[in-house]
Amino acid sequence: MTESIQGPGMSLPEIIAVLGAVGLVLARWLPPACRRPTTIGAAAVVAASTVVLAVVGVRWQLVPVLVCAAVMLSLAVPALVRGRDGRPAWRARWWLALPGTVVCLGLIATGPAAVWALPVPVFPRPSGQLAVGTTVLQWTDPDRPETATPAPDDRRAVVVQLWYPARPSAVGAERARYGGRTAHEAHVVFGALADYLGAPGFLLDGAADARTWSVPEAAVADTGGRFPVVLFSPGLGGVRTQNTAWAEELASRGYVVVGVDHPYDSAAVVLADGTTVRTRVGATGDDAVDRRSVDDWTAIRAADLRFVLTQLGRLDRGEIRGPFTDRLDTDRAAVTGHSVGGAAALLAARHDARFAAVIDIDGAPHDPHPQPFHQPVLALAHPVDPAVNPTYLPQLTHVLNLGTSTGYLLVVPGSAHLTFTDAPLFLPPVPSLVGTQSRTGALRMTLATTVAFLDATLRNAPGDLAARLKAYGELTVHRPDGRR
Repeated sequence: MTESIQGPGMSLPEIIAVLGAVGLVLARWLPPACRRPTTIGAAAVVAASTVVLAVVGVRWQLVPVLVCAAVMLSLAVPALVRGRDGRPAWRARWWLALPGTVVCLGLIATGPAAVWALPVPVFPRPSGQLAVGTTVLQWTDPDRPETATPAPDDRRAVVVQLWYPARPSAVGAERARYGGRTAHEAHVVFGALADYLGAPGFLLDGAADARTWSVPEAAVADTGGRFPVVLFSPGLGGVRTQNTAWAEELASRGYVVVGVDHPYDSAAVVLADGTTVRTRVGATGDDAVDRRSVDDWTAIRAADLRFVLTQLGRLDRGEIRGPFTDRLDTDRAAVTGHSVGGAAALLAARHDARFAAVIDIDGAPHDPHPQPFHQPVLALAHPVDPAVNPTYLPQLTHVLNLGTSTGYLLVVPGSAHLTFTDAPLFLPPVPSLVGTQSRTGALRMTLATTVAFLDATLRNAPGDLAARLKAYGELTVHRPDGRR
């Protein structure tokens, strides 16, 4: 993964608007000879930058800046008008101007601060040798009813997004949006995610405006042979694109990554006909009821993952038309997921031996009747205080001990639950939220550990897997013979 080049997160017109607003505020305190030209110059700068921003679009973070500039301009104009004696017609007293100056400077500062805290994400350029393409498909399982709706003939549908090795596209080819196929879909999805988190929808507008490195519908790379497949299930209320940077990096290294949207669970799923399906996930406050609900959602997700693997096999055989005939190696398929998606990955693997490997990314198991499974497992986890959650790591350890193949539990210091997703790229760097690593450092860690595991299990790469994993945290190896 190549480190992205990321500036202050503000465009030149935005920077100019901020500087102009500061100039309007501070002009009051300059020597008399400098006040008038400074005010006129700052006003001209703010006016010009505002016109440009009105054309290209004003981000919500800049609203306080422009409001303060407008207020200061309304106060500055009367001060520029001179009476017959040559003095300003009106000028605020210093004891009134001083607190006003402090308040305005504080509001102006919130603009750059908000841009820094909630930026438009800049995705690191994938470092693999292959370009990346992406496509979105929708499949309906005729054998499973949709239990979230009362209609007896409603069947379970899923939306999947594939990130795959692609042929190089023409210079200037449009790159895929983050979060959706269109601007409308991206804003619907991120608005729903914000709503699910209990935050105003506009806070994630920056993420909805981002572009990734993959090219929609790009031609599949002509490298010969089939590509190993990695299925991904997002966290509870999450969406298929929540680990896009990770998916694109894997695709550039020769994997096909398949992110799954689970309708009525994912925050919002936009179907092929334009219908938006919002999440019905919610807590009741009754721990026993909520545990059963999560168990049920996990089982549905696991069934979704098994169905998607079946469809990928049909896609490879040409039973479903598309560019992936003879390109998907479903005999080398890993099932992965974040949070409850990781629990679904574990459950799917237990019920389906077609999966060759499992990655559980910070997900507590939700299997009412845990039994042995036979695939190698990598479990990534953030440090958990036993006083806060005494069952998470013991449950995970118990499940890994049941396996008949080697399991790896890696607890990553300095990580949080969202460290392992794209969230560090566009959420505030609050340790409890995204951990203490840098915005791209978290992605590099997640990638390094999962690629080492996938290369070892799906490609039989040589080397000491445990030694590679141990470099990133506290590793416990669970072997079938009981050795650590």
